[in-house]
Amino acid sequence: MRILVLGSTGFLGGHVVDHLRTLPGVRVFGAGRSEAAEFDLDLAGDSVKRLAKTLEAAAPDVVINCAGATGGDPVTLAEVNSRGAAALCAAMGLAAPVARLIHLGSAAEYGPGVPDAPVTESAPTCPLSPYGATKLAATLTVIASGLDAVVLRVGNPVGARAPLAGLPGRIAALLRAASDDRGAVLPLGDLSAYRDFVDARDVARAAGLAVTAEGPLPPVLNIGGGQAVPVRRLVHRLAELAGFRGRIEESSDGSARSAAVSWQCSDISLAGSALGWRPVHSLDASLADLWAATAPHGVSTQGKEGDSAP
Repeated sequence: MRILVLGSTGFLGGHVVDHLRTLPGVRVFGAGRSEAAEFDLDLAGDSVKRLAKTLEAAAPDVVINCAGATGGDPVTLAEVNSRGAAALCAAMGLAAPVARLIHLGSAAEYGPGVPDAPVTESAPTCPLSPYGATKLAATLTVIASGLDAVVLRVGNPVGARAPLAGLPGRIAALLRAASDDRGAVLPLGDLSAYRDFVDARDVARAAGLAVTAEGPLPPVLNIGGGQAVPVRRLVHRLAELAGFRGRIEESSDGSARSAAVSWQCSDISLAGSALGWRPVHSLDASLADLWAATAPHGVSTQGKEGDSAP
């Protein structure tokens, strides 16, 4: 089986590739703008015709789209997330019409949640950010494409190599920079929101199961941790892992999105029945991996207080 992974050198794409390469009978090819990718591909800029030529050369049985933008202005987000997905679907219709498409969506497509009511795939979508809106547009395009396609609607991913654009990666970088400075202060915004965190390796495993699942899959599957976790807990647990001796200062000033979306949690039961999937990594294990991955090359983090998840 030939699998083409778009965004293969990104955070989730890298974990997906790592997992797929452990599966028997699979050949994995990366596609993107990085020199490390086997196929040069730019969803935001390539014409449908050029994308189709790339797909013809790759001859994939499955395409996994992990490419996307999480930050930037609305135009950039639309070009990469919305236009990119539409161009990919059009190109697959021309060059790989029988290949399965697995597209990584986002729980941001739902918008605000209701406390203690995990959201199902059939819930109304009401994204409050350009990111969520452009990811929702991509999901709708994939669903309407007529391809053998499924959208994995991912919660807040955590794990090794988490990007600085996301909260876990940014906090880990700040803690690493603070080192053992007892006078260090981490000025952060409001940490009272609840989020559904999921290990990047669990996301990758869900993608792998979607590759091998027989027959058509539900159009959208929630892939999350299945529980709402206070953002404050994540930050303080990372600080424990880091042995941070400074002070965390929480301000009421924070992102407008966090204030508007104070609670998010996904119902992941459909992924269980459709894929036989459930998350197996705890948040503590995810954070331990994230922290260890920020260590300078060649420096071990073993033996430091809090470095191992309980």
